[in-house]
Amino acid sequence: MQGMGKILLVAGLLIAGIGLALMFADKVPFLGRLPGDINIKRENFEFHFPLGTSILISLVLTGLLWLISHFKGR
Repeated sequence: MQGMGKILLVAGLLIAGIGLALMFADKVPFLGRLPGDINIKRENFEFHFPLGTSILISLVLTGLLWLISHFKGR
């Protein structure tokens, strides 16, 4: 039962962290408008694919998880 409690606690903290990030994402001016983000606007059509933003977020999360695993392994 203790293992299930830890999993639920971590899942709850993760969901809360994602919620906070979504609340403050609009306040970061450059997210969604980086070089590499694809924006196509036509008369009746609008397409947005945040490729550059996705790569930046991936690099930041990879570095963060690497740091956590590096210090946890010691």
